[in-house]
Amino acid sequence: MSTEPEITECLPLVVNGRLNRDAVGWMRQPLLDTSGIDGRHTWGRNKRWEYWNVVTPTHILALTASSIDYAGVHEVWVYDRRTEQTWHVNRSDVLKPIDLPASLEDGPLHVASGKLQIAIDPVTAGTRLRARIPGASFDVVAHLPDGHERLGVVVPWSDTRFQYTVKDIARPASGWVETDGRREEVPDGESWATLDHGRGRWPYQIMWNWGAASGRVEFAGERHVLGIQIGDKWTDGTGMTENSIYFDGRITKVGPLAWEYDIADWRAPWRIHGPQLDLTFEPFLNKSGGTNLVVVSNRTDQCFGAYRGTAQPDGVGPVAFEGLVGWAEEVHNRW
Repeated sequence: MSTEPEITECLPLVVNGRLNRDAVGWMRQPLLDTSGIDGRHTWGRNKRWEYWNVVTPTHILALTASSIDYAGVHEVWVYDRRTEQTWHVNRSDVLKPIDLPASLEDGPLHVASGKLQIAIDPVTAGTRLRARIPGASFDVVAHLPDGHERLGVVVPWSDTRFQYTVKDIARPASGWVETDGRREEVPDGESWATLDHGRGRWPYQIMWNWGAASGRVEFAGERHVLGIQIGDKWTDGTGMTENSIYFDGRITKVGPLAWEYDIADWRAPWRIHGPQLDLTFEPFLNKSGGTNLVVVSNRTDQCFGAYRGTAQPDGVGPVAFEGLVGWAEEVHNRW
């Protein structure tokens, strides 16, 4: 069981340019004002991003719009699960950071960089996600159902190095995706969007694990929405974790988990487990990439696949499941 403090009031993330210690904890909604992460304090350490991923029965769609102070780093990626064909553009615009909304859903975010276009717009139904690159485009709404809870966590390395993350999983998605002139539906009820919203000031070198998956499962003779959100390494020693279970709109906060995987064989099964989660993850794809510019470098192995195992949400017996599609990753950054 998690013993991390729950935040239930709206607070600023920073006060006088430093971490607001009253904001350290986890929350069921994105309650924090992050306007203090504006690029004017501790230039070079501020990291701000929006990452959205949408899993459909036929495709996986992803977009990233981010500012790391000294560059805007953006990506659009489309993967056809049937043919294994990929459409992908990654842009690093040095000394061209972008303006992001001061806090989550404060306004639209639009990026045009080379052959990449991204638009993230709050709408009545939720969030509209649009992206276009050569050969591929999509227009999807990540719906926000009434009562839908969204995990927010503040991770404190120190008063000057900290991160606020919102991991919003199990968002029902609908719309369309087009590849090489062929438009296909993103079917409502079978497609799921996940948000990673980040605002913080990071240490120069960091490593993390992150995993997530969403879908419908059978439990007690009925269909339910289940989501899992898991992470490791980057939170070590902070007293906080980003682990949770999402069940029919409600979040159960979960404490530390053990991760077991083979970096010599990314496609081998992964094991992630603890008292309320016991997961086996079987990848079908490793989206691997990296850069090495000496001072700045990145290595990412983001594996997509299917989860099976058991989850125990608060007030609900163990829920056994299989075939929950999502990802698990290991990332190294010097930034």
